[in-house]
Amino acid sequence: MDQEQARAWLATAVAEARTGLAEGGIPIGAALYGPDGTLLGRGHNRRVQDDDPSMHAETAAFRAAGRQRTYRGTTMVTTLSPCWYCSGLVRQFGISRVVIGEAVTFRGGHDWLAGHGVEIVLLEDPGCVELMRAFIENDPALWNEDIGE
Repeated sequence: MDQEQARAWLATAVAEARTGLAEGGIPIGAALYGPDGTLLGRGHNRRVQDDDPSMHAETAAFRAAGRQRTYRGTTMVTTLSPCWYCSGLVRQFGISRVVIGEAVTFRGGHDWLAGHGVEIVLLEDPGCVELMRAFIENDPALWNEDIGE
């Protein structure tokens, strides 16, 4: 995938992450793009806001996209390496590619996804790293709750 396109799509996920943080939640954002580059859905982690442990950013973007006949050829863009739960969603529905803002602060299941044929584009975006580092430093208890520690 073209790096310029990946970074442009990441901007949508970053905007979602910042919205989540402003709402008092965890700053992780995601967007699901169709094979033709159409934005199908976007969302952010809403575990705190909705009191719903399943409302991760990727889940929110996936739900916002609504039913699709197939997810083959789609791209999930996320500000942070997807956890096992979200990695399972990608595999379950056959999402073809995952663009990841960063995997410095949290290394999720993207290696496992790559091993199962999902294209991984890891950007290691400094802005995404800084956003998560600041959040983890300011609210370590909430972060540990989010990752199940």
